[in-house]
Amino acid sequence: MVQVRVSEGVLEGEFVENDIGGKYYSFKGIPYAEPPVGDLRFKAPQSAKSWKGVRSAKEFGSSCTQYDLFTDKIIDGSEDCLYLNVYSPDITPRKPLPVMFWIHGGGYISGSGNDDLYGPEFLVRHGIILVTINYRLGIVGFLCLDTEDVPGNAGVKDQVAALRWVKKNIISFGGDPNNVTIFGESAGAGCVSLHLISPMSKGLFQRAIVQSGSSKCWWALTSNPRERARLLARKMGLDSDDDKELFNFYKSQPIDKLILKNGNLTWEDEYKKEPKFHFTVVNEKKFGDNERFFYSDLADLSRNGIHEGVEIMTGYTKDEGLLWLCWKSDFDKILFQANFIAEYFVPRAMTLKCPLIDKLEVARKIRKYYFNEKSIEKDKLDRLIKYLSMDIFIQGMMKWIKTVAANKNNKIYLYTFSCTSERNVMSNVFEANRVVDVTEAVCHADDLAYLFPLKVYNLTVDKNSKSYKMINNVTKLWTNFAKYGNPTPDSSLEEKWNPYTLEEQQYLDIGEKLVAGSSPNKEEVEFWENLLSKYEEYVF
Repeated sequence: MVQVRVSEGVLEGEFVENDIGGKYYSFKGIPYAEPPVGDLRFKAPQSAKSWKGVRSAKEFGSSCTQYDLFTDKIIDGSEDCLYLNVYSPDITPRKPLPVMFWIHGGGYISGSGNDDLYGPEFLVRHGIILVTINYRLGIVGFLCLDTEDVPGNAGVKDQVAALRWVKKNIISFGGDPNNVTIFGESAGAGCVSLHLISPMSKGLFQRAIVQSGSSKCWWALTSNPRERARLLARKMGLDSDDDKELFNFYKSQPIDKLILKNGNLTWEDEYKKEPKFHFTVVNEKKFGDNERFFYSDLADLSRNGIHEGVEIMTGYTKDEGLLWLCWKSDFDKILFQANFIAEYFVPRAMTLKCPLIDKLEVARKIRKYYFNEKSIEKDKLDRLIKYLSMDIFIQGMMKWIKTVAANKNNKIYLYTFSCTSERNVMSNVFEANRVVDVTEAVCHADDLAYLFPLKVYNLTVDKNSKSYKMINNVTKLWTNFAKYGNPTPDSSLEEKWNPYTLEEQQYLDIGEKLVAGSSPNKEEVEFWENLLSKYEEYVF
């Protein structure tokens, strides 16, 4: 019998032993907030109530009801989904253990902290505690009416509530509340980079790992959230601009109606078959004494408002844009758009305020840079992947990295990820072999299988394989950073990873071997920087 006492009561977990993760203690389905249902829909999370007796922590709590990015179907879940999971190698250590707090990705509309994807085995064997969480998704997590009733950012406020719970209770699991590393990928990375500037998150963590995303990627924040909410309500049958009518309408909708409607809002959505980001984090308005997760100017906050002293590790995969190209794609249609639709190469980061003539000029220069004004055929899709990688991920990430590095208050480690093996499951899920040599592809999210077992994909782990060596390298880098604030504190990994500075721009390429270098994607990054600098007022 394995029991711990937390602020709300006693939890009974399990002792687990397996070949991959060794021995660890598992506590699942722990409520960190009250169920956000009824009058609490869209509201900031409320502290969880105490329980009497012993609460079983052997099963996961409900996942949030959500839209499945892969199947276009609703996944059964519940609005009562604010649960976290704690995995600890030792609940009574001589010295409290470092804590790693995972924020899952999924485009703000899908995902959970469950072990079908995010199991603890690879990480806890390095002597850290892993915490995974659910947070509200889609409309219930990120709807914003710019009103006191629905100010927005409920989903990231859930994350703050979970961090506060960890700060208060992790010592009961053998963890150090003053040595917490938050890490996340894709939308989770966007969230992590915003926690770095949120007043609500200050003091709740000491380190941050930002994987394949940042607050400066165009998809991380939502502009004009109220207009988006009005447009969606109109599609659902309510044509109103009245605050109370909109609030009561959304509050009264069955959850499956809100999930089903999280699709196309504009003609562009109908035209482009790619993931949608209608409701994400917003710049919150002030209402009384309510806490705001994010407000003010993003550039100023990134430049001057990063929580001082927090160490940062960040990077991206070699072929981030492959996900976008393979997303339910009709390649003939893509090639037609790229060849004959002038707006195809307009960067997504350019806002609607930018004059069309300027957008088209930028698009022309981008097309010339990548394709030298030649016809774009299927044998040129590798160039299209490079363009999409820069447009959707790398350009925004490098802008964010350089902004943070300029203030010199935070040590930053930059990486590129180039591991290739049978564990690159996203390349296989999206049938990347239609586009590239799949044995060389490193798609968006292909890094995850080197941090987590991803049980849902039935991947085997051969301890004599090259992929197992890469798992060891990756998890050691991540956990070293969580322990010491330095991913290579000694010579055990045979390569020294030096911090990134604006002067040296050092980074580490993480592949079958670890290779240090400087200025990744230098030519492309400089091209984008020079091009977009002329339109700074119109770029997200």
